[in-house]
Order: sequence, then structure tokens, then C-alpha cells
Amino acid sequence: MTRPRRALPSTRHSTRSASLPVAGPVAVLVAALLATGCSAAATGRASAPAASEHVPAGGRPSTTGATGHGSPTAAKAEARRSPVRVPAGVTAGYVVVDARTGKVTAHRLAHHRFRSASVVKILIALDYLERHKGPIPRRHLALLTPMLRGSDDDAATALWRLGGQGKIVQRVARRLKLADTGPPPAAKPGFWGYTAISAADIALVYRYLLGRAEPRVRDFVLGNLRQSWRCASDGFDQHFGIPRAVPRPWAVKQGWSGFGSVPPVRCTGAGTASSQTETSPKGVAPVDFSRPVLHTTGVIGDRLIMVVLTLQPPGASYTNSAKRVTKLARDLYLSVA
Repeated sequence: MTRPRRALPSTRHSTRSASLPVAGPVAVLVAALLATGCSAAATGRASAPAASEHVPAGGRPSTTGATGHGSPTAAKAEARRSPVRVPAGVTAGYVVVDARTGKVTAHRLAHHRFRSASVVKILIALDYLERHKGPIPRRHLALLTPMLRGSDDDAATALWRLGGQGKIVQRVARRLKLADTGPPPAAKPGFWGYTAISAADIALVYRYLLGRAEPRVRDFVLGNLRQSWRCASDGFDQHFGIPRAVPRPWAVKQGWSGFGSVPPVRCTGAGTASSQTETSPKGVAPVDFSRPVLHTTGVIGDRLIMVVLTLQPPGASYTNSAKRVTKLARDLYLSVA
């Protein structure tokens, strides 16, 4: 989905937890992550792609329910014996947060900037709802609902224009104090999928929705994300990552870009990403617009926030990329659950 829709170093994962503020300054989280070896992500320095180990933070919250992939106890034991590894050739930034305590239980390249693909649709909806009080007009409801549930590109484009395009991102970033989020390049103002995001910032967005957003905003956004359609509006199967990796209930917003406009197998039951890496203002880490991206983000039950952003190998297929992201999300979930 990239019409106009829907980065690299490998570092060892920290084993320490960090506090994630609900919607205040991100300085605490930034400082904590930088102190535990994530400075390369914040500055955008790159190293050769390689498998990277992850060791979960201590203090695992309790969990119930099967994962649908064998014995939960055995699977968790195996996950703890085998550290989470990012596949060679994949750049992954992720954050897992205990939504009840605000503790970061896992993180890797948390401040690395990725192009958002359709994850930005959360920001579009949040900005619309906070600027428009009262009942939602039927014509706008007909855009917001499929945008959140089915990741509808046309609906996103209409709301993007209605909100002033990149001004949407600027308003949300300023209000929530997002450190890494920025609008698309000036030369591509209509390309909402070129919005820059990081795993740390999207985790803060979910924390804001859960803890500080007005109930009508929280219930509308998360209520629709809990009803995420398996088949996106463009025919891609968007239930990779969290939806396939962890037990329900969950509320998810996915993102994908660079796989063409036609799914390999049309899901039953958007142009191609620009082949370039655009320059960013001095002092701002660049965002890769060339390699395919596949993101899975959301709230798992009422206790975990998971954000997994990935840059896939050049020419990677959607099917194989979805499998990689699903396995990464599953291993990450089992390592902290």
C-alpha cells in the first residue's frame, strides 16, 4: 500500500527496563535507551545487516491463554532459551511496553526512523478526532472506519488533505512530544506513507490513547483497531505479525510499502515505493524510502503495547516478509510474556 502509502545498525538488546512516560516529554525514555546502547539508532549510524540477539528485560507480567502454536509453557521456555533474532538483511526497530506500569520490557533500535506506511493512519485519526468535537459527520465516519479497520488508502488520502497534510503530523508530534516523528519530504507532501516514525514514538502514541486521550477518542480509535479486517481494502492480507503471533484480544494497525499494488494472493474471508533514500535536514537521521517496509503495531489485551517496525531486504516478497515479521513478533511476545 504505497499510493502514497503504505532503518540499520544491529545492536545487542538491553536487558534493563526503562520507564515510558504516558504523554510527557520523551527525555526519560530517550536517556534510558541511549544509556543502554541504542545511540546508533538515534543518530542513524549503520552497520552491515546481521542477525541480532535480544534478551528480554526482567519482571515478566503474568499471561493466560494459548498462542495456537503448541504448548504455551513449552513455547515460552523455548523462547527464553533461544534469544530473539532479527533475520539477516532485515532492519528492525521494536519496543514492548507493559501498559499497566509503563515499563519498557524489550527494545531494539527504538529511535531508528522508518517510513510509516499505513501506521500513520493512527495519527490521521487521532488528529481528526481531537480537532473535531461532537458527533462525527456520516461522510467522515465513512472514511475513518475503513481507514482504521481496512487500512483504506483512498480514505486516508481524503482525510490527509482535509487535515492539511503534513500539518497533521506536526500537530500530533508537538502535542505528544514525539522525538522522531516528522512529515513527509517537502517534495512529496501528499505521500502520507512517507511520514517518519520510530518504534519509541508509536509506543508513546498507544500509551497516550490508553491513558490520556479523551474516552471518545480512545474508544473510537482502539475500538476500530480491535476490529481490524483480515483483508485490507486493497486485497492484501494484513493479519501478519501480532494478529498471527499472539492470542486475542488485540487492537492492531499494520503498515506495508514497496510490495506493489497487487497482492501475491488476493486475500478473501497502491503503487510501489519510490526507489530512493531522500536526504533529511542536517542533524536528522535519514529515512530509507527504497527498501520494502512491513510494520506490526498494537495493544495486546490490556497489558502490552508492541511496536515492530521493519525494513525488508531489497526485492523481498510480501509473503516471506510477512512470515519474518510474524515470527519476530511471536518470539518477542514469548520472550516477555
